[in-house]
Amino acid sequence: MLPLNGSVLPHQRRGRLGHFRLCGRIITNASNLPTSRNDMLTLLCDGVFLTRMELRKDPITRSWVITGDDVADQTPRAEAGCQFCPDSSTSSQQITSMAGIDGDPWSARAVVHPNPLYRIEGEPARRGEGIYDRMRSVGAHEVLLENPRHDRHLWVAGDAEIEQFLLLVAQRIQDLKRDARFKYVSVFKNYGANAGQEFEHPNAELTATTFVPRRVLYELRAGRDYFAAKERCVFCDIISQEVRQDVRMLEGHGDFIAVCPYAPRVPYETWILPRTHESGFERFALSRSGNLRDLAALLRRTLQRIRTVTEEFHLVLHTSPNTLHQSDSLNYWKTIDEDYHWHIEILPIVSAKAKSYTFKEVYYSPVTSETAVKRLREAKVEV
Repeated sequence: MLPLNGSVLPHQRRGRLGHFRLCGRIITNASNLPTSRNDMLTLLCDGVFLTRMELRKDPITRSWVITGDDVADQTPRAEAGCQFCPDSSTSSQQITSMAGIDGDPWSARAVVHPNPLYRIEGEPARRGEGIYDRMRSVGAHEVLLENPRHDRHLWVAGDAEIEQFLLLVAQRIQDLKRDARFKYVSVFKNYGANAGQEFEHPNAELTATTFVPRRVLYELRAGRDYFAAKERCVFCDIISQEVRQDVRMLEGHGDFIAVCPYAPRVPYETWILPRTHESGFERFALSRSGNLRDLAALLRRTLQRIRTVTEEFHLVLHTSPNTLHQSDSLNYWKTIDEDYHWHIEILPIVSAKAKSYTFKEVYYSPVTSETAVKRLREAKVEV
C-alpha cells in the first residue's frame, strides 16, 4: 500500500499537477487518473494507492527488476498529432525548458512521462520476504525532448541545438540528485522499433531510481578495484592506450574521443568519452559548458556513422551515482571522484546479427572493433 501524503518534489509541482483531498489525505491528481497500459496506481476508497508494479531484487545477481501485471490496452487510442510538438493540443506535464534558439519557443524540454514506470510520491519501503527483497517503484520517469521540431533528431540537428539538450540533461541530473531517495539517474535513448522506441518526436528518457543499476555497479566495482591496485582511473588508461594505438579510435574532437571498445558486446558498439577526467556528467557539463559544443558535434557525427550500418540503436549515458547522499554501508563512493569516468555508450541493433543479442550469457559480436572502426571511418558524415 502506498499512501500519498503530498510528498511531491518541487520540480514536479512546477508542472500541471493538481491536488485533491480524499479521506483527509492529500493525493496527487493529474487532472484525470491515467487509464493506459502503464497505469500502475489504482485509487482505493481509503485514500491510498495500490501499485501493480514493484521492484524485486534477484538474490543471485543482486540486480533489481521492475515487475508487475502490465496488461496492454484492449482498445488502441488514435493519436491526433504529436503530443510533444509546440503546437500540440495535448498538454504535457512540463518540468523545465531551455530557452529557444532561431525563433523556436524552446530548444529542449523535460516533461513527465505520460505512462511512467516510476512514481515520485512516497518512500521505497524496502522490505524482506524470506530471502527476497522488494520495494515500491518510487522514482522519477521523464521524457527529455531533444528539439521542438518533429524531424530534428540528434544526427541532423545543429550543434547549438544538441548543446542545449546536453545542458538540459545535466540540469535534470543535478536537480534529481538533490533528492536523498534517489541513488542513480539514468539517461537513455532507444531509437527504432527493435530498440523499444516509444515516441516519434526526438527524445531521450530519464529515470531516477532508488538503486544503482547492475551494469553501473559492475563499472563502479571494476573502477574501484583498478584504482586500489594502480591508483589510476581505468577509463583514463583506456583513453590513453586507444589514442596511442589508434586502431579502435573512431574520431577525436576537442576534449572528446569516440572509440569502439576492445571487447564489444554488439557489432559497432561505440563509446564517447572526455579526455579530461570527471566522474559526473552533470558537473562536467555545467562547469565546462564551453566544451559541450565539441561533444555535440562528435555525438552528431558518431550517430551519422552508425546510421550507415543500422538505423536502430540504444544510447546510454553512464555517470556517477548520487554522491550528495552517500551510502553508509556501500563503499563505492569513497574514491569515486578518482576512479570513475562518465561516458556515453551506443549499442547499435544490427538485425542481420541477431545472434549477438540473443546469446547473452557470453556476449557474441561477429564484427571486431578493429573492423568496425574501419567501416565507420569510411562513412560519409557532415562536418
